[in-house]
Amino acid sequence: MSIQPNEDYILNLLQKLLNTPSPTGFTNGIMSMIEKEAALLGVHVTRNEKGGAILSVPGQDTTRTIGLSGHVDTLGAMVRAIKPEGTLRLTRIGGYMMNSIENEYCVIHTRSGKTYTGTIMSTKPSVHVYSDARTFGREEHHMEVRIDEHIEQAEDVKKLGISVGDYVSFEARCEITPSGYIKSRHLDDKASVAALFGLLESMQREQWKPRSSIKVLISNYEEVGHGAAYLPDDIKELIAVDMGCIGDDLSCKETDVSICAKDSSGPYDYDMTGRLIQLAEEEGIPYAVDVYPHYGSDASAALSAGSNIRAALIGPGVHASHAMERTHKQAVINTVKLLAAYVK
Repeated sequence: MSIQPNEDYILNLLQKLLNTPSPTGFTNGIMSMIEKEAALLGVHVTRNEKGGAILSVPGQDTTRTIGLSGHVDTLGAMVRAIKPEGTLRLTRIGGYMMNSIENEYCVIHTRSGKTYTGTIMSTKPSVHVYSDARTFGREEHHMEVRIDEHIEQAEDVKKLGISVGDYVSFEARCEITPSGYIKSRHLDDKASVAALFGLLESMQREQWKPRSSIKVLISNYEEVGHGAAYLPDDIKELIAVDMGCIGDDLSCKETDVSICAKDSSGPYDYDMTGRLIQLAEEEGIPYAVDVYPHYGSDASAALSAGSNIRAALIGPGVHASHAMERTHKQAVINTVKLLAAYVK
């Protein structure tokens, strides 16, 4: 029998995740949230040495373990330098276009725990001042943070406790529309993490056990390529749950579950991918099979690191990935349904 995902639970958790800053390498706060949420569901949690979380659920057959992964680390930036006039030069964390963060509100996180707000801007931000403001290249060395404090020189910034190496997070601006669309930064991959918790919540609420034991890896270094480079030895197959892409030559929609047959790391396991397609057909779950040439996943990292596993990749369809993203709540719900069909 198909499960009935708890939509309110999933969307409420997703909003909490989206509103918690977690650029790659700065994830302790959100990992604490993950641990507390898992405890509420009665799920055992451990941490790996990189700070990722491993959630364990015993199955009917405890001799075999299926891995599921999603990542809570997001795109972000780090202070590269404090400029003489008191603005901050950035270095990017993750692979986004610099124009996608222009004029975005941000938060600077100091190592003392203090935070300051600011705005990310081009160094030629005004058409009334700079004749080439419209055509000026939006490149890393042309972008800076204007801090919302009275600052006239670099020394003023240092007195605030802001230093090179401090993290800069981008405001998510999460909104769920009456029509069911979810628009926000960082749906990659917090929408998938919410789906994974929707699966766990269903197990608790409906009192069902997966056929095999499950380990859910919530990774925290996916955006820089090594999120699931380490996997527990008992995992035999891994489904990476990450966003599906939408665009030219792709059939995925914002209401679909994406099933990725191949990405930049190569093809995913033929039998696992075929089984996911078969289950989506049987359960009447809207899905799309696509190839993503500019994409890598936690499963890619695990395979590249030499893990002796089979792997597949699914996730909710997300438009404008690594920019101002959008999906539909139905895609997240459908992802939960397909995961449940696979592990049941």
